[in-house]
Amino acid sequence: MKGFAMLRIGQTGWIEKEIPACGPMDAICKPIALAPCTSDVHTVWAGAIGDRHNMILGHEAVGEVVEVGSLVKDFHVGDKVLVSAITPDWNSLAAQEGYSMHSGGMLAGWKFSNFKDGVFGEYFHVNDADGNLALLPEGMDLGAACMISDMVPTGFHGAELADIQFGDNVAVIGIGPVGLMSVAAAAIRGAAEIYAVGSRTNCANLAREYGATDIINYRQGDIVEQIMEKTHGKGVDKIIVAGGNNDTFDQAIRMLKPGGIIGNVNYLGEGDYVKIPRVEWGCGMGHKAIRGGLMPGGRLRSEKLARLIVANRIHPEKLITHTFQGLEGVEPALMMMKDKPRDLIKPLVLL
Repeated sequence: MKGFAMLRIGQTGWIEKEIPACGPMDAICKPIALAPCTSDVHTVWAGAIGDRHNMILGHEAVGEVVEVGSLVKDFHVGDKVLVSAITPDWNSLAAQEGYSMHSGGMLAGWKFSNFKDGVFGEYFHVNDADGNLALLPEGMDLGAACMISDMVPTGFHGAELADIQFGDNVAVIGIGPVGLMSVAAAAIRGAAEIYAVGSRTNCANLAREYGATDIINYRQGDIVEQIMEKTHGKGVDKIIVAGGNNDTFDQAIRMLKPGGIIGNVNYLGEGDYVKIPRVEWGCGMGHKAIRGGLMPGGRLRSEKLARLIVANRIHPEKLITHTFQGLEGVEPALMMMKDKPRDLIKPLVLL
């Protein structure tokens, strides 16, 4: 089969591989919709998780089942399925402890394009099919469905990590596709003021549509000063970090109230350390918590997020700004994510 792969750090290309084998609890799928992610960019061009050779990229897909293992109960050949970017081993001790995304080791629930071939091929393998696939609801927009792989659950996990409660004032730093879903999640969880930090007009407009009350443009001044002015010097109750870099935590701590929580879902692809300002962190005693987490995967979460779409509570299809056709469209779509033109939010590849 053909797949688009990371050949080594800084280099991608098309390769030929064997169709993956199906274990007794697994499924083999062919993609019907795909989306590249900034994480793919970090992996290839920043070497964020180390060197990988001839590894097929991609972790965002909607698929059609072409083979199931002998022990798979709930899925059959021909089923159209939602595929989570994170596919834990559900019989692991980590899953029983409530951290399925770390089954097999830290971040090891993230298998696609981390330590096994991803979804940017003619076929891809899904472990523990009954636990990691979900049926595609009839009539669901394929763009929305593909966003259930990663953008929606990651953005929503930021709101979970920050423990947003009704009436909280919230800052969302970074309003790319994950941050936009964080804005939507904060609104659903009952946030009062939602300050969305970003500069691109299309992202700002969609953030307002999803529930942002104010746009904080970092090109127009220091974001800490802008947030503190908006909150009359008090700071915000909760922060979701969905963009920026290692220095963003310095800014987040400075704009957070004592007792507040930072939920980080940003993939830190470069650097060795995260900076925390000592005094503004209360000399280590300010009750300003930082929680960083890989999104949960699995069937139940995909099904619940799909329900929100079916009920018209969220509209992730609005993230899609560019559409490509055919598997060969993966390459220009990924390069678009790398180059980030101003009109881009998220590209989609339809097969």
